[in-house]
Amino acid sequence: MGVEEEYFIVDPITREAVPDAAAVVARAETWPGGSVSTEFTQQQIEARTAPYTALGELAGQIRRMRRIAVAAAREEGLRVTATGTPILGDVTPPPIADLPRYRETTAMFRALQDGQNICACHVHVHVPDKTTAILAGNHVRPWLSVLLSMNANSPYLAGRDTGYSSWRTLSWSGWPVAGPPPFFGSLGHYEDVVGTLLEGGALKDRRSIFWDVRPSAHLPTLEIRVADVAAGYKETVLFAALVRALVVLGVQAVADGDKGPRVPAEILRAAHWRAARDGIEGHGIDVRSGRLRPATMLVDALLAHVRPILESWGEFDTVTRLWDMLRTRGSGAARQRADYARHGQLTDVVDGLIIATDPDQHPEDSLVEVEASERSGDGMVSLGG
Repeated sequence: MGVEEEYFIVDPITREAVPDAAAVVARAETWPGGSVSTEFTQQQIEARTAPYTALGELAGQIRRMRRIAVAAAREEGLRVTATGTPILGDVTPPPIADLPRYRETTAMFRALQDGQNICACHVHVHVPDKTTAILAGNHVRPWLSVLLSMNANSPYLAGRDTGYSSWRTLSWSGWPVAGPPPFFGSLGHYEDVVGTLLEGGALKDRRSIFWDVRPSAHLPTLEIRVADVAAGYKETVLFAALVRALVVLGVQAVADGDKGPRVPAEILRAAHWRAARDGIEGHGIDVRSGRLRPATMLVDALLAHVRPILESWGEFDTVTRLWDMLRTRGSGAARQRADYARHGQLTDVVDGLIIATDPDQHPEDSLVEVEASERSGDGMVSLGG
C-alpha cells in the first residue's frame, strides 16, 4: 500500500493560505527521497510515499514525506497545514495551477471549481487485477462513511465555521462522478457505466473518476479517497491500516465468489452526509440496518470486522491503540474547534495545525499532542512498543 496526502501552504504571519506551492515544490526537489508535487490549486501541494507492505515502514515514510514538505516550506518562509479546507485567506475562486489539464477541466466544470480548494488523503492497495478491484470495491462501499467520520478534519472554510466536521466532503459531492460509487456486478458493468459517463460529458477522462473507491487509472491498485487529510500522521497510519484490511477482506471474498453487499446508493449517500456533519463526535447511519448509531460504535464494528486480517499481520494491537488515541483526542474537526474555543481566534486553529502537521513537534495542548514516538536504529517509527 501507498499513501498520498495533500497540504495547504500558509503564511506564518497572516495564517492565510497563499499561492506559493510551486516554490515549495521546487525547494522539496532538492531533498533526497522526496516526492512532492503541485496540485489543482496554487495553494496546495501533494506528497506521496512509495508502496510498502509493513505498517511500521509506511509510518516512517509518512513521517519522512511530512518532514520534507514542512522543511521545504520553512525554507521559503512558509508553513504547511494538513486540513481538508483552508481556514483563512482569499480562497474562492481558488488560484488554479496554470496547467493545460486544469484549464480544460475549468472550461468543462466551470464554477464547480470554486469549491475545490480541498485536501484529501488517498490510500492505494495493490490488487491482482481490475476485475478483483471492481468487486472488492463493493465490499469496501458499506464502510466508507465510517472511514470518513474518523478522518473528518475540515470544519472551517475561509473564516467561518461550516457546522460540519468534513466540509471537504460536501464541496467534493457536487462533482458528477464523486462520492460513494455504484455497486458493480462485473468489470463489464463498470466499463459500461464509465463509457456512458464519458460519452455524456460527465467525465473529462478516466482520471476524473472521483468516486471514493475506484480502480486506479494508472496503477494496479484499488484507491480509497474518502478521507480528509489528517492533522497528525498517526491518524493517517490508522486510516491506511484499516483500508488495507478492508481491501484484503474484499479480495478474499471475491475469490470465494462473493460480489459484495448491494447497499442502496441513496443509503450510502445519506450515511456520507451524516458522517461529514458529525464526525466521530456524533451519530452515523449504520448502512446495514438504516439506523442511527453512535459513530464510535460504528468504528468499533469496523475494527471487529477487520480484526482477523489485522491479527494475522500482527497489527491489531497497534491499530487498537491508534483508535483509542483518536477516540480520546477527538476528531481533527473537534480539535480545530477546541483550538478556536480557547481564545476565539482562527489564527490559533492554523497554529495548531502547523504544529500537528509536523511529526517532529509535540504541542503542549493535550487535545493535539502526539504521543511520544520511538525510532528504531534505521529511523523507522516503532508503533508496536
